Amino acid sequence: MEQPASNELKQSRMTEFMKLLPLTMELAGLPKADPARPFTSDQIEGRVMSVRTAFKAARALLKEVGETGAL
Repeated sequence: MEQPASNELKQSRMTEFMKLLPLTMELAGLPKADPARPFTSDQIEGRVMSVRTAFKAARALLKEVGETGAL
């Protein structure tokens, strides 16, 4: 059985996400929204998937840099 994550772990994960957010958004390459044309639910879901994939890549890059010391 899995135990729920502690508040400290949750906070740590959120901090990591926020620190990687600029790199994540660059990797995702998503255009800014036009205020006159909001995204549809499907478009939002597609953007979320792009951000998730980009975040995984950003974390992998950070881990690689930490382990090898170089890009």
